[in-house]
Amino acid sequence: MTMPLIQTSLALLFCLGPQAPAIHPKEAHMTALATGSFDVKLVPLTEGVREGVWSPGRMSIDKRFKGDLEATSQGEMLAAGTEVQGSAGYTAIEQVRGTLRGRSGTFLLQHFAVMSRGVPGDWVVMVVPDSGTGDLKGLEGRMTILIEGGRHTYTLEYSLPGDAASPSQPTPQR
Repeated sequence: MTMPLIQTSLALLFCLGPQAPAIHPKEAHMTALATGSFDVKLVPLTEGVREGVWSPGRMSIDKRFKGDLEATSQGEMLAAGTEVQGSAGYTAIEQVRGTLRGRSGTFLLQHFAVMSRGVPGDWVVMVVPDSGTGDLKGLEGRMTILIEGGRHTYTLEYSLPGDAASPSQPTPQR
């Protein structure tokens, strides 16, 4: 598959994205919800591509989160499309740096998503266990991303050690 076709499938997968909550392999009890929106910039990466050998498409990810999570993130995505238009899959890891309801630090998000003939399938975005630093040490959670009319929003279901809060109500999106 050519790089432009992979990039097109990748863009479709990421920008159209699944519209339903993801299925999560391990259901943990989350104590809080964080909601908001984010802007994302994807840029194709070509260094390291081996001539004459199949390789997935690669893109850099840069995000700016607003709302309960005030943060930026940087990461990389690997994706592959098929000869059938609209069928693709991707995985990505990004480091998020900022504040989650006033608690500052970093954490990692890992993504997995598939799309079949333009129909979004599972889209799982999980906090990588034990990746939290600073005030976010011990963060556990999963993120649901919704894309409507080109606008990206998130809901992060999470728990942090020492949080005695019952499930929180989302704050209005900004």
